[in-house]
Amino acid sequence: MSTHTNSIKLITGTSYPELTQLVAERLGIEPTKVHTTRTSNNEISITIGESVRDEDVFILQSPAPGDINDSLMELLIIVNACKTASARRITAVIPNFPYARQDKKDKSRAPISAKLVANMLQTAGCSHVITMDLHASQIQGFFNVPVDNLYAEPSTLRWIRRNVDYQNAVIVSPDAGGAKRATAIADRLDLNFALIHKERSRPNEVSRMVLVGDVSNKTAILVDDMADTCGTLAKAASTLKSHGAKEVIAIVTHGILSGKACQIIAESELTKVVVTNTVPHEEKKKWCGGKLETIDIAPTLAEACRRTHNGESVSFLFSNAPS
Repeated sequence: MSTHTNSIKLITGTSYPELTQLVAERLGIEPTKVHTTRTSNNEISITIGESVRDEDVFILQSPAPGDINDSLMELLIIVNACKTASARRITAVIPNFPYARQDKKDKSRAPISAKLVANMLQTAGCSHVITMDLHASQIQGFFNVPVDNLYAEPSTLRWIRRNVDYQNAVIVSPDAGGAKRATAIADRLDLNFALIHKERSRPNEVSRMVLVGDVSNKTAILVDDMADTCGTLAKAASTLKSHGAKEVIAIVTHGILSGKACQIIAESELTKVVVTNTVPHEEKKKWCGGKLETIDIAPTLAEACRRTHNGESVSFLFSNAPS
């Protein structure tokens, strides 16, 4: 009888090796060697550089803006390569889940692309998924395998307590959809809550904003799950300032920052924009006028991987941030 006990094998795609390195350092391991090449017609070719037979494999891939489809395809190929190499369990660690905003049929003949991504991951051979702050938590129901949706909230709370005079602050949700997320943070900090109702003329463009709540002479902390073009955050900041807010800080889980987002942040009334490192954004900091700050969520991802591997409860991480 074999006495071999399986170990963690951490594999990274090409989308965000820096985050994988941070997670590996927390786990005290070296990332598994993977050789990724492009053929002459731009197909992705993957070779895993060491044996993963009967091992517990974690594949970390967080698609960067402008590279979503290639990153997703690369992840599927790595998952399938591990499956055919007889890995015991394959966990896809996807901090920023691709196509998460296409989670429902909001108009006729519209696809539910998040469900398609879930099907592709399972078909490729994925047996577990770890993600963070899903745009819609019902995406977990698109899978027939376990999904751990981690929260950036504990890390966010710690940042607020350390960096903001939060006794004189108010938590603000930039739209009705994020009210639940914002009220959860307001309750944990025992603060008041305000809401901005936005009326859209067309997608990604906000025409008018109405503030519900009092922010006068307070630090307004805008809380959202995603900052894409940052048009909403910039308009929300000017709305809050016009209602007498002392300063406006935005705290966002996924800093996608596409298009002119950096220019919009630099020219906006926002004092600072705080994002987690679920999406690569380091090179964008110099374009944001010194307003962009980062919360490191690698410890949370590393602890989730360790607990999954050891068969421990992951729910501890829903309300606690690893030190």
